[in-house]
Amino acid sequence: MLRQRLMPLFLTGIALLLIGCAFDRSAPTSEKLKSIQFTVLHTNDNHGKFWRNRHGEMGMAARKTLIDGIRREVENEGGKVLVLSAGDVNTGVPESDIQQAKPDFIGMNMIGYDAMALGNHEFDNPLDVLLEQERWADFPFLAANIFYKNDDKLLFKPYIMKNLRGVRVAILGLTTEDTESLVMQDNVKDIYFTEAVATAKGWVPKLKHEEKADVVIALTHIGHYLNARYGSNAPGDVTLAKDVDGIDIIVGGHSQNKLEKPDIKNSTYILQAWEWGKYVGRADFEYYYVDNFDGKGNRGGVLKMVNYRLIPVNLKKQVLVDGKSEWVNIEPEIPEDPDVLKVLRVYQDKASKLLLRKVGSLDKAMPGARGVVRNRPAAMGVLIARAQMEKTKADLGVVNGGGIRTGLSAGNITEKDILSVQPFGNMVCFVEMNGAELKHFIEDIASIEPGNGGFAHFSNNVRLTISGGNKLTRLEINGKPVQKDKIYRLSLNEFSASGGDKWPEIDTNPTFINTGYTDAVVLKEYIQKHAPLKRINFEPQAGDIVRK
Repeated sequence: MLRQRLMPLFLTGIALLLIGCAFDRSAPTSEKLKSIQFTVLHTNDNHGKFWRNRHGEMGMAARKTLIDGIRREVENEGGKVLVLSAGDVNTGVPESDIQQAKPDFIGMNMIGYDAMALGNHEFDNPLDVLLEQERWADFPFLAANIFYKNDDKLLFKPYIMKNLRGVRVAILGLTTEDTESLVMQDNVKDIYFTEAVATAKGWVPKLKHEEKADVVIALTHIGHYLNARYGSNAPGDVTLAKDVDGIDIIVGGHSQNKLEKPDIKNSTYILQAWEWGKYVGRADFEYYYVDNFDGKGNRGGVLKMVNYRLIPVNLKKQVLVDGKSEWVNIEPEIPEDPDVLKVLRVYQDKASKLLLRKVGSLDKAMPGARGVVRNRPAAMGVLIARAQMEKTKADLGVVNGGGIRTGLSAGNITEKDILSVQPFGNMVCFVEMNGAELKHFIEDIASIEPGNGGFAHFSNNVRLTISGGNKLTRLEINGKPVQKDKIYRLSLNEFSASGGDKWPEIDTNPTFINTGYTDAVVLKEYIQKHAPLKRINFEPQAGDIVRK
């Protein structure tokens, strides 16, 4: 029982605290102290993972079973449950992407989500697709800092108020203002984003004082950056908690952190449940209050977290059994809900038939995990850059690490594999510059610090050195130094050319050409033409790209 986890001394302390907050001698006694228990269940950065993976991990059918069980437990004890998503439902799994995440939203409806914050990847699609997704959802999309340009009206609801047995809980949605530089510019041309922290400063006092919220939850997609060290990113949850008084709980996403315990700043509980539905975060709270505690109709209250954990959704580990490697559950297996399984199987089967066609083959795996392609040169980046360079007959190619979502396994390569690597549907483009312009551009992108989506990968005919002070001291193409007056053709994707990931904007250059081919199609054609591929032909060599 949740209540049994609390010591009597804590209850006494709460009563004394509330009494001490009163403004006159007629303050209520501890006998008038009331309480409610409620549980926040949360996920973030689902990225199309509506179905279990090949090891039987994750998936919305098992998530439904888990959440239903917790809901029954809490409600049997007299409590209430909120189920929240911190955004990025879209982009990452081909079966979801080709169906515009419809199976994901159907699954969320069946699970019973109460609200979702808008993630930056919700804008990987044109705005009309996002509005269609809103119609599919049985729960509200929340964003207090996204507006239409033509009339300055909010794109979605800024907040909702949930009444939990008389206790008013406000849920405020916030999306990173970096979204405008993280997605295709055409998808956000009619809207604009205000700063999330500044927006919250305006909304939280209103929710507390005008809307009479007892508890304020910020449902955010702005990222958790330890000690507010957000680098080149927009400020995240830690800054939000420190700078804005009155936020009780932050349920976050975007940075895809596995917070196994809350990060508490300025008395605010900051939560995040890693990614992909690997875990469901469970936060159990008690809210203690006294009605009319100051004699003026106001309610005094104190929020206390009782319990918190990340619950794995059928996650497994590899172990040796009789000399053979097997995948075993790290916790007892969660059965898949049969109704969710039946509904979502239709979408899974439909997509799978289209995506299993062989394109080519590869002798050794090319890693493409986030921690690899955003931090160091990788064969996966070289392969993509070379494919785009060849398609556009360019002198060199470059690709942003954030545009590479996974790698390729050894063996047969399918269309699904390619769409998993490049799910965004970016157009392949090229631009022509003289050597001086090219040096300036490459100096800017090669100086972007590791860990960001803007980390640049070059075709392996490029040699460069970035020295201290972010100065380009060497740039060679095909073994020859770049000449300042010679014209060079550079291939890149439309997202990067339009200033995405904070690259210099070059799509206004009069020589800029959008080929009309998507990056996944270009990669597919290259693999078909050159298969079987050998990884050694794409492996970056020591000394090629030097960042001192």
